Amino acid sequence: MGASLKTEAVILRSLRYGEADRILHVYSLEHGRIGAIAKGVRRAKSRFGGRLEPITRSALLLHRGRGDLYTITGADTVEAYRRLREHHASLDMAARACDAVGRVFAEGEPHPAVFHLLCNELALLEADPANATHANQLAFRLKLLVAAGLAPQLGSCAACGEADHLSGFSGAAGGVVCSACEAGAFPLGAEAHGFLTGALTVPLAHAPGASDLALRQAERVIASTLEHHGGLRLRDAAPRRSVAARSRG
Repeated sequence: MGASLKTEAVILRSLRYGEADRILHVYSLEHGRIGAIAKGVRRAKSRFGGRLEPITRSALLLHRGRGDLYTITGADTVEAYRRLREHHASLDMAARACDAVGRVFAEGEPHPAVFHLLCNELALLEADPANATHANQLAFRLKLLVAAGLAPQLGSCAACGEADHLSGFSGAAGGVVCSACEAGAFPLGAEAHGFLTGALTVPLAHAPGASDLALRQAERVIASTLEHHGGLRLRDAAPRRSVAARSRG
């Protein structure tokens, strides 16, 4: 006999399935990432209405049968993030945050802190479109790395332990490296290093700002860490066109 469970979850992604169903990837409070099917949700008179749209926080009732997917048997909206959807940049950043969570964390790995971090990010984007920045998204991803146990070493050289003359970053070594150990590393300026350390030590709402160059270096740090130690690649943290436009400005 299958088991049923109740949980709050954020809908990360929705895929069409069959004539009227959708397969959903959700990130739940108690159970981490879950795959579920919503039967009949695409019908005009579906009982779910808009409660299972991506980037929605919902209270779900799920039934686990013999297959790998849960079946959604009930859903109530906790937060629809309607204001967020009115601004393209906010919606885009919210989608990137949801995508990052779905890629970094596998099914069956409950991390309540990640659920709350994602909800916090969506709430910030809902509260003010000005929060939809490259810096905000990078700060969010850095905190995801911490939750996944993949945080880069930033306080001293990852190769020799030297605390001074830190001038590069090595994904293979897992952190910053000094000038004597920088073979194979890429340059990391003082501003980018300051952004990384600052973003890790303050709440998401108070993430520091930085120049475009520093943010590009910080994003490379995150990408290199995930590639070498998680075997993962994420979408860019911000649209390339908007970053290029700011650089020209």
